[in-house]
Amino acid sequence: MDQGVRYITQGNGSSVAGALIDAVNKHNERNPGKEILFLNHSAVDPDFTNSKCSYWHFRFDADTSMKMEAMTTFMKDKPDVKKVYLLNQNYSHGHQVAKYAKENLARKRPDVQIVGEDLHPLAQVRDFSPYIAKIKASGADTVITGNWGSDLALLIKAANEGGYTGKFYTYYTGVTGTPTALGQGGAGRVFQIAYSHYNMGGQMDKWRDDFKKRFNDDFYTQSVVRIYEALGEAMAKAKSTDPAKVAAALSGLKFKSFNGEMEMRRADHQLQQPLYMTVWQKTDKKFSYGPENTGMTLAPVKEYPNYVSSTPTSCQMKRPS
Repeated sequence: MDQGVRYITQGNGSSVAGALIDAVNKHNERNPGKEILFLNHSAVDPDFTNSKCSYWHFRFDADTSMKMEAMTTFMKDKPDVKKVYLLNQNYSHGHQVAKYAKENLARKRPDVQIVGEDLHPLAQVRDFSPYIAKIKASGADTVITGNWGSDLALLIKAANEGGYTGKFYTYYTGVTGTPTALGQGGAGRVFQIAYSHYNMGGQMDKWRDDFKKRFNDDFYTQSVVRIYEALGEAMAKAKSTDPAKVAAALSGLKFKSFNGEMEMRRADHQLQQPLYMTVWQKTDKKFSYGPENTGMTLAPVKEYPNYVSSTPTSCQMKRPS
């Protein structure tokens, strides 16, 4: 802020995003004419577009409740899902995943049993074998987890080593480290719900390949593309780069992205977008990109249009006069 920055983008951790929303709100209230916009690419706590919604915050990822809506719509039609174990990180995101999983399954598949539930410290567990032993002992055929980073990579590693053969329904299998931990294991057993995947086709494949060539990493946070698309359109519409004018143009904006029409919902500034269920499998001619040179990929099995994953909002947004 002291350097004159007027736009912030962040997403790795809802705990950080919550603090940023508070800081931006206070700054903008105290400094009219020097407003800042917060463009959130990955922090998915539903509260940010409900009870804690802010006019200055725009979320380009799908929130936890939206992803769970699509995930459980997919699971509803899977008769092999009978006993579910919930394993999540002990912070806002993990709590929300467990909450919405229980609510959605009770509504769509009341016959499904929740046979276990655990919350573990964020990024502190180095050996998940005790958790895998509990999951196996519970008789769970399915694990739902919102884990990301080392917490998902090490969980999958422990499952492979511990001989757990159930299915994993995840949010972040494609993120750095997890593909390597999965390796050839988990084919057909690990699913991910997300707003994109590694084999989108068209322009996104070109950006993906260019990113890999330049940075030797996989381009998995594709919501950054949407941020620039929407920001460019909003600035053109506002005929200005002033954040206050751009915010007004961005609120309710409809724009075309790499996989269809998006809408930045005016009521809560949550992007409405399609979601994809993908499964971990070997690369083939149709789905040829393998993250972290694993020879495996996340292949799409189902696309859910905007209206399927859209969830209601309780946001009472305070707009500047």
